[in-house]
Amino acid sequence: MIEMQQNNPLHGLKLELLLSELVDFYGWKILYAALKLECFNTNPTLESSLKFLKKTEWAREKLENFYLYRFKRMPKASAAQYELKPRERGFAAGIVPRNPMVLTLESIAQMQAKASADYEALSGFNKSGANKSNRGDSGFNKRGGHQAAAHSRAPGSRPGTEGRKPSTDPLDPWGTKGGA
Repeated sequence: MIEMQQNNPLHGLKLELLLSELVDFYGWKILYAALKLECFNTNPTLESSLKFLKKTEWAREKLENFYLYRFKRMPKASAAQYELKPRERGFAAGIVPRNPMVLTLESIAQMQAKASADYEALSGFNKSGANKSNRGDSGFNKRGGHQAAAHSRAPGSRPGTEGRKPSTDPLDPWGTKGGA
């Protein structure tokens, strides 16, 4: 049964030990800057953070990903592996964790700015791959919300429904089954 175990630094590691390792190495300010989890910002303690992380799966997974890829510097997971939760991922035999990545508030801000710029560059393309930049905007405002385009559709209407009449079919109230 031992040969079935995964090569994963999280295997058998308790959340309390994981968090205390990260706090000892980085401190609360760096963890908050990198992960943006409020439990690391407002009066942080090990006990209160553990309580939040145990109740909140997405935050725990975010912390475990940080532990794997920033602290233990494991190789980037494949798309199939990345679909799994961090504790369920496996790494090739013989791959061992490396020294932790040194992070500062400045380096975190630079990484986040680069990620934001990369996202903005990609958001200029719609799902079909056609560039949206011919509209003059990306369709999103700086806060991440969709911009209202009063000139292109009626107030309260959904994007992509310009020129369509409301559905009168009670079995298809959104008008998605048939012609417009």
